[in-house]
Amino acid sequence: MGSETALPKWASKPCMMGIDEAGRGPVLGPMVYGCLYCSCSFQKKLSTLNFADSKTLKEEKREELFENLKADESIGWAVDVIDPREISAKMLKKHKINLNEISHDSAIGLVGRVLNMGVLLTEVYVDTVGDAEKYRIKLSERFPSIKFVVAKKADSLYPVVSGASIVAKVTRDRALRDWVFDETAENMHRNFGSGYPGDPETKSWLDDHKHIVFGFPTLVRFSWGTCTSYSKHLVEVLWEADADEEDGSSEKTRKRQLKLTNVGFTASKRKTEDIESSGKGRCKFFQARKLELLSEF
Repeated sequence: MGSETALPKWASKPCMMGIDEAGRGPVLGPMVYGCLYCSCSFQKKLSTLNFADSKTLKEEKREELFENLKADESIGWAVDVIDPREISAKMLKKHKINLNEISHDSAIGLVGRVLNMGVLLTEVYVDTVGDAEKYRIKLSERFPSIKFVVAKKADSLYPVVSGASIVAKVTRDRALRDWVFDETAENMHRNFGSGYPGDPETKSWLDDHKHIVFGFPTLVRFSWGTCTSYSKHLVEVLWEADADEEDGSSEKTRKRQLKLTNVGFTASKRKTEDIESSGKGRCKFFQARKLELLSEF
């Protein structure tokens, strides 16, 4: 998603980019990384477009600014929408990928995508995640021809990052507003508040939408600590799974069942028990949530 149409003439001249995210902390919905890029010669003009840290702007103003930048042929933009299921699956897998790594990978992906479009990026400004200097070195090693500036609160320091902040925030807000639930349970509603763990409305929504077998709807980042308190209400689940892919024996072909005491939660160490089964493979529920079979914890 983004302004990935015919490459404008200005893209062949030195260009700058800003990168920021929206939705890092919420327990609900995707995390969105957004970028804005333009010719370096457009920098002064960019500072007059009233971009600001999206968190300081009302929703109506963010929407207005987003539509303005989309219509401006001197500006390009792109987003990476990271599904809550992907976030939780990576954070709970055997070799865990933490949120900082997920964030870094997303930013790197945006830089690579814009470069592959043919844009001559020479400067990139990034709102930091983790240690700013280590992050800058990581980016510079990956893209040695680009000058990186990584800073805290970059969205309030550099207009190009402020613009990226608006791109990310509006995209996430729209994703939540237009979210289509995979689940069809009765009494589901969309009154989930801000999606942040401390929001009473969000907590109430989580309590209303937990299921003793299937956990939470796919909107929820079930790896979040906020979900831990609900794990005591879940029941043990037997589900059919493929044999461990790392197992080199002939038993690869057989199916097994995995017994989980806490599906999708990290509150306590989960028990596993492999049982031979003639089942038909991994349950769709676990495929959709990108949960993998683990033999050791």
